[in-house]
Amino acid sequence: MSKNNKNSTGKTNVQSILEQVKVRDFYGNRKIFFVLSAVLMVVVLLCCFIRGVAVSIEFKGGTLATYSYSGSISESELSSLAKDVLGTQVKVQTGETFTGEKQTTFTLSFSMDQPFSAELQDELLSKMQEKYPDAAIAALESNDVAAKAGKLFLAKCSVAAVFASVILILYIAWRFKRISGWSAGIFAVVALLHDLMIVFGTFVLCGFEIDSNFMAVILTILGYSVNDTIVIYDRIRENQGMLPENTALPKLVNISLSQTMRRTVRTSITTITAMLIVTILALVNNVDSILRFSIPMTIGMISGCYSSLCLAPMLWTAWKTREKAGKSEE
Repeated sequence: MSKNNKNSTGKTNVQSILEQVKVRDFYGNRKIFFVLSAVLMVVVLLCCFIRGVAVSIEFKGGTLATYSYSGSISESELSSLAKDVLGTQVKVQTGETFTGEKQTTFTLSFSMDQPFSAELQDELLSKMQEKYPDAAIAALESNDVAAKAGKLFLAKCSVAAVFASVILILYIAWRFKRISGWSAGIFAVVALLHDLMIVFGTFVLCGFEIDSNFMAVILTILGYSVNDTIVIYDRIRENQGMLPENTALPKLVNISLSQTMRRTVRTSITTITAMLIVTILALVNNVDSILRFSIPMTIGMISGCYSSLCLAPMLWTAWKTREKAGKSEE
């Protein structure tokens, strides 16, 4: 193929790309995206200081006391009553047991410095029976939970997250070496950290305990968020080979993001809608364990969509533009 034919084909490809999509100026709004993310990070930190971080007893150790009852009780009232007796925060969770016959039960979970002595157990049971005289509340069992297994699980999950981040940087560096893969991989991980902080802030703001649900959401978001980022990087790499070599990097990124935005948003809407349905069903049926997964997962998906479009590519483009400007000055 002659040089003129190549140029003609290149012009046709460029024209086709520009005609297929309305190019939006993502890079021109980068400061808005950076400020928004910074504000969100500050809000997360403030929530940690103001509300505090609730850690599940599976990570810090504590006591689980189970009681049977009949009729109806109020979890919030029981929690307040137990807190007055034990002098510590108490979580109440209702359920059912099938030991020979079906029983409705509630479980108190708490951590305190002093042991849950027989005197404290009797005093707490007496107060609850006095509060609900018709509920036939009876003690079933009381177990101490060691924090060792939970801390080991937390450590393993943390190692898995760090290992996944390192593998991600290496993969992107190799797969997208045409667009300077190392920096692309690093900023993809920065965007992931942003999403994980948003998920952590959701747990704190909603008053959810940091437990196994938190680790499940974290590991899921790691895979979900980076998928969109890699799709965007791949489109940038493809367009780099189709557009003229003198195309400015911000323009290249704006075109690529405009092309992939519809796909990214539609995919996110589909998955977010599914999680919203799960959340609504959990609210209707008062299933707290599912809510502690579905609500942070929904927020994490929204954050993942945002960071893939507006954070990782913008950080990478700003870095490369500044790096190029520094080299030209030399």
